[in-house]
Amino acid sequence: MLTDPSGRTLTRLRLSLTERCNLRCIYCDKEGLSAPDDHMSLEEIVRLAEVGSRLGMSKIKLTGGEPLLRPDIVEIVRRIASLPPVSEVSMVTNGTLLAKTADALAKAGLRRVNVSLASLDPEVYKRICGGDVQRVLEGIRKAKAAGLTPIKINTVVLKGLNEDGIPALMDFCTSMGTVLQLIELHYVEGIVDEAFFRRHYVSLGPIEKELSASAVEVVRRMDMQFRPKYVLKGGLEVELVRFTGNCDFCVHCTRLRVTSDGKVKPCLMRDDNLVDALTALRNGAEDEELEKRFLMAVALREPYQV
Repeated sequence: MLTDPSGRTLTRLRLSLTERCNLRCIYCDKEGLSAPDDHMSLEEIVRLAEVGSRLGMSKIKLTGGEPLLRPDIVEIVRRIASLPPVSEVSMVTNGTLLAKTADALAKAGLRRVNVSLASLDPEVYKRICGGDVQRVLEGIRKAKAAGLTPIKINTVVLKGLNEDGIPALMDFCTSMGTVLQLIELHYVEGIVDEAFFRRHYVSLGPIEKELSASAVEVVRRMDMQFRPKYVLKGGLEVELVRFTGNCDFCVHCTRLRVTSDGKVKPCLMRDDNLVDALTALRNGAEDEELEKRFLMAVALREPYQV
């Protein structure tokens, strides 16, 4: 098992497959990477996933950009899911292409999906993401039918844009049997516009007070940054995700990232301590050398300072 200098054990690998996206979400953090390339092949992706999984990161989440834009996405899922150390392959997607691929992804070994959904209101959604929310809703329905569950709905809460739509999202998630993750807008220097952050940031504190008052159970997810999960009447589960200024998020972080251009990234919030694994791979590096690249990145992990 991988353990960083702060004693945190790493069990989850976020693997970015592309930086391309068919939406333009105004809050996008680009997985904390300001200027990536996009050129890993299927074989290179699988090789790095295999190295990470052998080091103890058995839960692999495929991210982007929009991972479903890759024409080889089903084969990527199949190959990674077949690696013996891997216990779960999941995906973060904007959901617009999910209706066409859900069945094939499930058969290939994808276990579950996180779907980004800024709002149920078509006009608000278009303003935030630039797309058609009906395509996302259809993708969620198809994912549920294909068994890609539990489905998690990711909603970044934005002041003046979608915060009034949270009750409708809660009703939708209750009816669909999905988990709702409310995400606090966070600032990543050089990637998220500071003026935008100041204009649209809203604390999840008031929402948490309301959830605390109405929850029938409150659970702390020890495996996911100690984040709180509120179980409400009707079975709805609401998780709150905070990044900036949340010491629990850092202290309990179990993630390591690989960018779409093959660099091992120790922290979402930093872009100055990446370790290049792809160049070594292309130069014929053996697994031992690639493992060293991962270990170098782990050694660079430290709690993020605001």
